[in-house]
Amino acid sequence: MARNELNTREKRAMAAISTVAGNMLIVAADQRNGMKAVMTDGPDGAVTFEELADAKADLVRYLGNEASAILLDPEVALPAIPDNGVLTRDTALVVGMDASGFEEVDGLRFTRFVDGVTPQTVLDLGGDVAKMLWYMRSDRQDAQSRVGQEIKELVAACEAAGLLLIVEILAYRLDGESEEEYAAKLPELVAGATRVSVECGAKVLKLQYPGSGEACAAVTTAAEGVPWAVLSAGVDHTTFIGQVRTAVANGASGAMAGRSLWKDSLSVNHEVRADLLTTRAVPRLRELQAAVDRV
Repeated sequence: MARNELNTREKRAMAAISTVAGNMLIVAADQRNGMKAVMTDGPDGAVTFEELADAKADLVRYLGNEASAILLDPEVALPAIPDNGVLTRDTALVVGMDASGFEEVDGLRFTRFVDGVTPQTVLDLGGDVAKMLWYMRSDRQDAQSRVGQEIKELVAACEAAGLLLIVEILAYRLDGESEEEYAAKLPELVAGATRVSVECGAKVLKLQYPGSGEACAAVTTAAEGVPWAVLSAGVDHTTFIGQVRTAVANGASGAMAGRSLWKDSLSVNHEVRADLLTTRAVPRLRELQAAVDRV
């Protein structure tokens, strides 16, 4: 029996964020500063709140609605996108609860919630599923650490609210740690974070690509039946497709892709966005779905 099995309501939510074949496929569009950074064609180089909101709406309109689900933020995208009828009824809404950035305490990173956002807020915004990001160094943190306690508390709160929670974990390089040292540790950092998250009650995971098929298989073993999706982490589309194919061949249950799909398709200009999202990003999404479904 799998650890942390989904209840009936959570199974329905899981189906909503999955392909017909039953694999997770979510377009990530909850970025704020990261999305502004790729919209560099404005007259003064700065992207306003309104321009970012318009870009997110177009991203949903021309790309997200072609996927099983779209991940959006409650600061810029919501509630305007569902209120304005941009999101179709066939695309599930995942609401990101994490604020941009992080605080650092004793060399470790900690994320925080968007102010005022709770599981009930996610439901009030029309969300089908919640997502929360935590940074974790599983070589220094365990289920009894601050991050472990935070995961336990939110898992319990979402379950009490009848809301499926996706737990996203990011490993990171410590001060003084070389890129080579970090790369060598990454497979075990991802597998270790998986073990900690499952111990803390996580029912669905969003994880970094751990580096190889063998490392993906180790993550699957650590997950003990809890489904996990691989995130794109800003790599290019071709690289990500290869990572997804390797991950799903070794037990991953899908993918959540953001910048690999749309980072070169956003513009301050609506007409340019509409064209690029339709002709460039949507074909990538179709290729990603084929990779997720192993066809």
